[in-house]
Formats: sequence, C-alpha cells, structure tokens
Amino acid sequence: MADGVSGPALRAVIADDQALVRTGFGMILAADGIEVTAEAADGAEAVAAVRRTRPDVVLMDIRMPGMDGIEATRRILADDTAESTRVLILTTYDLDHYVYAALTAGASGFLLKDVTPEHLVASVRLVQSGDALLAPAITRRLIERFAQREEPRPAPPLHRDLSGLTPRELEVLRLLATGLSNAELAERLFLSPTTVKTHIGRILSKLDLRDRVQAVVLAYESGLITPGNPEDVPDVDRYR
Repeated sequence: MADGVSGPALRAVIADDQALVRTGFGMILAADGIEVTAEAADGAEAVAAVRRTRPDVVLMDIRMPGMDGIEATRRILADDTAESTRVLILTTYDLDHYVYAALTAGASGFLLKDVTPEHLVASVRLVQSGDALLAPAITRRLIERFAQREEPRPAPPLHRDLSGLTPRELEVLRLLATGLSNAELAERLFLSPTTVKTHIGRILSKLDLRDRVQAVVLAYESGLITPGNPEDVPDVDRYR
C-alpha cells in the first residue's frame, strides 16, 4: 500500500484505551509506510508521547480514562514545540457530542472507528499535509448541533482579527462556515477553485489558524455567523 514517495516517513502516535484498536490501526499505518512512534492508553500518555517523539499526526480517541482526548488535544496543540503536529480525533459514534469541543481545542478533523483501512491511511496523510478532514456535510451537521444547543442571543463581539480580512475574504469565510466545499464555493462566487484555495489560504494566514476547521469554529464564535442563521449575509462594514 505504500505510495513510494521519497523523503522522511510520516510519523504518528495512536492514543486509544483499547489495545486492539491501537494494534489494528498501527498495523494498517505501518503497512503503508507510516511510522508509529508510540502508542498511548490515555490522554496523559498521549501528551507525553508527543513530547517525546514529535509525530506529524496523532490519532486521538475522545473517551479515555483519566485525561480524555479533548484535554490531551488542548495540551498538545498549546505546546509551541508541537507546532507541526496535527490531531485527528477518533470516535465511535458519528457526531459524538464531544466532537465540537475537540475541534474547538484545535483538532484537524475526526474519523469514525469503523473507517476502512484505505480511508484511515488517506486521512492521516491528508491531515499531515496541512488540510483539514471535515467533509462539508459533516460541517453542516456540526453547525446544526451547535445552533440547536445555543439559546437565541445577540451576536457576540467580533474577533478583532477579522478586521484584517477583505470583504471578499469575509464572504468566503462565511460561506466556508456554512459547510460549502471548495468546488461549491467556486460555483457560488463565480471563481476558479484555485482562487478559492488562495482566499482560504490567506484567511488562515491572517487569522493564524491551522486549518479550515478552526476557521469554521471562529466564524461562529466571532459573530460572523449567528447560530441558527448560517445564511445571514454579513455587514462587511461592521468588520472595518
């Protein structure tokens, strides 16, 4: 299954309280040339393993004894020495109610534990490359869950960094937060896919975000999108 690409091997840590899950995922990754630098049975072990081995990607279970995957994710991504490490959340149930918290903590996406071997490998490589593993349909459903649990209230104060975005970038960010894919964004805005990718890259750079998952979270928490009203058109002058 290895892709034959030269260069340093992709390195991963697997954190799960079930030994069989760790062993199975480890075998799948190793068969594709991905080096498993360590395994962890809980969040504390995962944090220690990342500090010790500096992996590219962490496969992180949410529900573990002691320190859970959310707190472990938060601690790993708060460590400046792990700046290049990405966290991929593992969950048993689609839209586990902890997933939004994990994404808010900085995770780059999530996978169900019944993922196929091919999808697992592709997902690890995708996240390591700097992209985010969160399908548009899943984004929409996460947004719906987030909106349903929030009581109606005035929009919170806007994140100060949004003032650095151009009107077009604000528009791209708003539509991105509604769960549109790059192709759908290009069609909606009458732009080429390459131009859309350029806009998203600039947004992430200006806001100092790891990936589009964090951009979605920020769009809601900043007030650019109001929970329950994701199609509201923003008043761009409000961000100047």
